[in-house]
Amino acid sequence: MLVQRLTVLLTVLSLCLLMAAGLTACGDTATLPVSAGTGFNPALPAPIKTLLPTVRIAPAIGWADGAKPTAADGLVAVAFADKLDHPRWLYVLPNGDVLVAETNAPPKPEDGMGIRGWVMKRVMTRAGAGVPSANRITLLRDTNGDGVADARSVFLKDLHSPFGMVLVGNDLYVADTDAVLRFPYQPGQAEITAPGVKVVDLPAGAINHHWTKNIIASKDGSKLYVSVGSNSNVGENGLDKEEGRAAIWEVDPKTGAHRVFASGLRNPNGMAWDPASGALWTAVNERDEIGSDLVPDYITSVKDGAFYGWPFSYYGQHVDARVKPQQPEMVAKAIAPDYAVGPHTASLGLASAQGNALLSRFRNGMFVGQHGSWNRNPRSGYKVIFVPFANGKPAGEPLDVLTGFLTQDGDAQGRPVGVAIDKRGALLVADDVGNVVWRVTVAK
Repeated sequence: MLVQRLTVLLTVLSLCLLMAAGLTACGDTATLPVSAGTGFNPALPAPIKTLLPTVRIAPAIGWADGAKPTAADGLVAVAFADKLDHPRWLYVLPNGDVLVAETNAPPKPEDGMGIRGWVMKRVMTRAGAGVPSANRITLLRDTNGDGVADARSVFLKDLHSPFGMVLVGNDLYVADTDAVLRFPYQPGQAEITAPGVKVVDLPAGAINHHWTKNIIASKDGSKLYVSVGSNSNVGENGLDKEEGRAAIWEVDPKTGAHRVFASGLRNPNGMAWDPASGALWTAVNERDEIGSDLVPDYITSVKDGAFYGWPFSYYGQHVDARVKPQQPEMVAKAIAPDYAVGPHTASLGLASAQGNALLSRFRNGMFVGQHGSWNRNPRSGYKVIFVPFANGKPAGEPLDVLTGFLTQDGDAQGRPVGVAIDKRGALLVADDVGNVVWRVTVAK
């Protein structure tokens, strides 16, 4: 009987893989539009439990010659740099040079064990996330001011799945998957050969489910804030494996002393300071596998000492019954985030609009890079949006900035990740499937 059940299960899983590029018999179909899971009060229907997770990926194919994403009316996108190796994150230096982390997941031998893990690894590979990590940061320079990088160099190499970067004075901090490192930097240099100095270890290990670690500095440079994603979807690997995770850390760059600044954030990635309020904001990927309409990803201001629910509850105090044992006292502490950006959109990138030279409707708010869903039918994300702000808070519906990453057949020509404003006010977008950094400006 056990052998028969395993045979049936493997057959179904195989069908799911074969059908993953289109409508799949596995999982569910959304009953609400993405817009219902967006804004101040997103719809939160009852969870849906299925034998197997909804799997509808967009197979990665890259851009054909001359093809590019579609910019909003009045804007235009050009390739600032192409032929990169899985570019995921961006940082603009004061002199205008652009740093891009060419990176991917490190080996994670204990993540996704068993049949389900086998399936998910193949799904992610088809989505373009299976390439080895280049483990480097590349410097891009536009020497003639035409909006295209005409010089590039390997700025840092032999890193360990690097992601976030921030400059404080003449110290460049890099968040590898397992540590924050400090490197000496002089304005204008195109390569750093000095070894990095470890500031603090970060949670990693053999599971390291959410491997990306981002970093941002306080305005005075006295503190670093580091995002650390969870080690599971909803604690299924054991809560002992979540120590220090699903959180944003506050770190003293001089000593490495650190504390959890805010917790219950399943997978925070992008971080940005709001210029009006001075508050730290983050973009967070919420949990999977309870339906195509749940749970909305979000952007939120990050309050010191606050708990945002993961894994025990979502969007405030909506209990996730899958988590065992439950902790009602933690649910009672959970606060709701500020603004939903759609279920399963994989909203990773976050950049304040401050300093941008785009059209007036994009002057006050946050740009959000949405990497795109795998656990929603139909697909969501795969675009860059703008959330308008007023008085330091979201103030209206999101606007599309860059779309067209999916073909009509549902293939992924690209997937946007990190977003940043360059020295001349253009929006930069890292595209880790197209292997391009796009530059968005006002159309002439």
